[in-house]
Amino acid sequence: MVQELVVALVAAVSAGVVYVAAAAKIVKQYERGVVLRLGRLRNDVRGPGFTMVLPGIERLHKVNMQIVTMPVPAQDGITRDNVTVRVDAVIYFKVVDAASAVVEVEDYQFAVSQMAQTSLRSIIGKSDLDDLLSNREKLNQGLELMIDSPAVGWGVQIDRVEIKDVSLPETMKRSMARQAEADRERRARVINADAELQASKKLAEAAKQMSSQPAALQLRLLQTVVAVAAEKNSTLVLPFPVELLRFLERAQQPVSTQQQAQLQAQPEQQQSQSPQQQPQPEQQQSQSPQQQPPVMSAPAPAPTPSGPARVTRSKPLARH
Repeated sequence: MVQELVVALVAAVSAGVVYVAAAAKIVKQYERGVVLRLGRLRNDVRGPGFTMVLPGIERLHKVNMQIVTMPVPAQDGITRDNVTVRVDAVIYFKVVDAASAVVEVEDYQFAVSQMAQTSLRSIIGKSDLDDLLSNREKLNQGLELMIDSPAVGWGVQIDRVEIKDVSLPETMKRSMARQAEADRERRARVINADAELQASKKLAEAAKQMSSQPAALQLRLLQTVVAVAAEKNSTLVLPFPVELLRFLERAQQPVSTQQQAQLQAQPEQQQSQSPQQQPQPEQQQSQSPQQQPPVMSAPAPAPTPSGPARVTRSKPLARH
């Protein structure tokens, strides 16, 4: 009898231990427990620590409340300016309502992933290529708003969305490289032109200063010779003074003026002699009437005895 009681007691204790082991649950600090009793949601969400559920009657669902980092697979799309791109992103989210994450959606992580992919393709189609490359902050905000709107009903809060990489075709990369190279060349030319302008102004000021002191130009020339002589080369530099050039210029100036005066005097002499030689045709015209042959007149006919004499006028012969 005693043995039967001991066996029954041991069996009851064993059953109790098994029941407690089955009912005992431990919820970690970053988790929350959602209890369903006979399929119905209990209002109380179990916090971290030790908790008990009724085996076979209640079921505990543990929900991770940490921030989840989920990569969004790369999506192919065409931008608004008709450029084919491939964009991938990363999304950060966390569960703020454990009960809604269990009841409202079957798998909240899969739902957030699909919504992120759809929103990313939509953002690609609404944006230009320049916005994808340089204005990502605005696109990230728009992408976060598009994903967060349906996720609020699932008890999920979107913490941050970042566009990670934008892949372009090789032809577009070469075109952008040529554009960047041309822009760099333009900026280099502008900088060189600005440097030349500033240098010309400084050189003009230096020349103006040296013109008042000729010895300064000679000292500058000697400094240049010293700088050239410091280099170990086979080139010999002989400075030619500028004053010697000016002396030669002044020496050649009187000769050139005399030659110009002689060249100007020759046409004047020719013009003064030409009027004396021109009257020859007029003299020839004045002498031509004197040299003309005299006009020959026909002899008058002898008077006839029968009547008075007739006077006839002689006609000048025609001039041959």
